[in-house]
Amino acid sequence: MFPIKFQRWSFTLIFAFLNITFMLKSQTTILLQTTEGNIKVRLYDETPLHRDNFVKLVLQGYYDSLLFHRVIAHFMIQTGDPDSKSAKPGQPLGFGGPSYTIPAEIVPGLFHKKGALAAARKGDAVNPEKQSSGSQFYIVQGNPMTGSQLDALENSGHTPFTDEQRKVYTSMGGTPHLDNAYSVFGEVTEGIDVVDKIAATPTAQGNRPQNDIRIIKASIIQN
Repeated sequence: MFPIKFQRWSFTLIFAFLNITFMLKSQTTILLQTTEGNIKVRLYDETPLHRDNFVKLVLQGYYDSLLFHRVIAHFMIQTGDPDSKSAKPGQPLGFGGPSYTIPAEIVPGLFHKKGALAAARKGDAVNPEKQSSGSQFYIVQGNPMTGSQLDALENSGHTPFTDEQRKVYTSMGGTPHLDNAYSVFGEVTEGIDVVDKIAATPTAQGNRPQNDIRIIKASIIQN
């Protein structure tokens, strides 16, 4: 029999492991409490590498107090740079993250509709395998598209849109030109109005908001 101290530690570890395993086998929802309001995002089971990494970082408190450091209206809002936690006004951001990347998980059917959650990454010139940043992500705002705009994208090499994708892109909107280039691993289920509010904020050099907008806390919600 193990010493009591080790027994208690091992039971705690086993319980934590089982709890995390249960969460990942069920639908995982993350609550992002921001200075502009709350956003809930559901993580896709079809992208397990990104899902598991995101859950790990949330449990570590990695995203707490980080800025939305890059905001472009009618396009997307981006966060996840650990250097932004104590960044000075005007400090360039967007280069920080853990020492690893995540293999691309570009799954047919997961696309850049409004509210999509996707991983940021370095460009193709230095990252031809499209590996994702270990921590930085963006949430799509985008614009509604016309049928002719989608036709033009197809004619320029985009994978043909399904009827459902066309319906979503022409009604809700999104950024279809990013499809098949970045790993989409979740979507907003509540708080798209908060995304719109953040996207509308005035920005300075580098698309950084003039007034800091932060994730106060990220936490897991069990559905």
